Amino acid sequence: MGTKFTKEEVKNRIQEENVKFIRLQFTDLLGTIKNVEIPLSQLDKALDNQMMFDGSSIEGFVRIEESDMYLYPDLDTFVIFPWTSEKGKVARFICDIYNPDGTPFEGCPRYNLKKNLKKMEELGFSKFNIGTEPEFFLFTLDERGEPTMELNDKGGYFDLAPTDLGENCRRDIVLELEEMGFEIEASHHEVAPGQHEIDFKYADALKHCDDIQTFKLVVKTIARKHGLHATFMPKPLFGVNGSGMHANMSLFKNGENAFFDPNGEEQLSNSAYKFIAGIIKHATSFTAVTNPTVNSYKRLVPGYEAPCYVAWSGRNRSPLIRIPSSRGVGTRIEVRSVDPAANPYLAISVMLAAGLDGIENNLDAPTPVDRNIYVMDKAERERNGIQDLPATLYDALQLLKQDPVLVNALGEHLFEHFIEAKEIEWDMFRTQVHPWEREQYIQQY
Repeated sequence: MGTKFTKEEVKNRIQEENVKFIRLQFTDLLGTIKNVEIPLSQLDKALDNQMMFDGSSIEGFVRIEESDMYLYPDLDTFVIFPWTSEKGKVARFICDIYNPDGTPFEGCPRYNLKKNLKKMEELGFSKFNIGTEPEFFLFTLDERGEPTMELNDKGGYFDLAPTDLGENCRRDIVLELEEMGFEIEASHHEVAPGQHEIDFKYADALKHCDDIQTFKLVVKTIARKHGLHATFMPKPLFGVNGSGMHANMSLFKNGENAFFDPNGEEQLSNSAYKFIAGIIKHATSFTAVTNPTVNSYKRLVPGYEAPCYVAWSGRNRSPLIRIPSSRGVGTRIEVRSVDPAANPYLAISVMLAAGLDGIENNLDAPTPVDRNIYVMDKAERERNGIQDLPATLYDALQLLKQDPVLVNALGEHLFEHFIEAKEIEWDMFRTQVHPWEREQYIQQY
């Protein structure tokens, strides 16, 4: 992955590896991977950007009267799925979505990230590096192949087999990812039973978002081969830690890490402090995008290691933002609230826009908070200027609507369709009668 391919090289690889089908993948508004699978006979048409699909059937795309859309494969994303049949393998390209007139489609999440990266370049930066840590749970499948609520193990942080029964599954996931070109840095059991984490190397923002989507697909595919269901749902179980996707971010200028200053306070540059200030300013607004489901807010509660409060620190893990100890090329800002249900392209777009707003408008970062915020009461948090993250998806959506910087970063099409989809989701949740309500009230009243 990340290799520069020409059309001829792609065709040669396809012939050498006995590839029979091509998946043209893209990501919809909600972060779900979609694809159009074509036989090899249609490869030239796809490589010439002539493959059309019906955009009206995709969440957040277009109305039925303007449904024709085109898939433009990014040759650099070409990869062959190792697990596919020896009788004929399947390869894929990640695609950008274009209108029939040849212009980029404004509702394409991948294009949206490219637009925000262009704004970054206009401000003098050359690269935005991202490294995320997506966590997931493994549940067993029933005899019909449907997910159960039975975890595959009772392991805890860094446990080994036989306690960690997901070890073999996790190992196979790592092997498949490595065969596809991923550089895996670590793989381990997480805090909660049935919860796992596989860390892969950081990359520039666009490639890393592509990698997140590929990673999710591989994890789900290999888990099913082990009779397991992998879920990136933020909080599938009450009473245990939820799954996060901590996002480590750094800007580069002229090949150097723009967040590092050997002579600066904490060896952080002025740009780093301004970026932190932008993240702090917009954190409550971008939460709707980085934590985009009703369930996301069940994770953002005290007591389960997920941040609930808008603050930053160099060492304290209770605030929203942490500055890992690495310096030099590894200097970075870690935003800890993001969860793996987020559309990575949109989540990175809004966090980049927030940080760049801090730089562009010369914002001052607040004083770092090096105490455990979870032990502070509300009055003490207010005295320290610490805001709470939104408590529900509804609250988060209202805050997003009021933030012109983030509305502009998303663009009119994505913003309006995102708000519409999420308000429907909230209303469905709000009007549903949940098991908890029946348990609490059906006898009492």
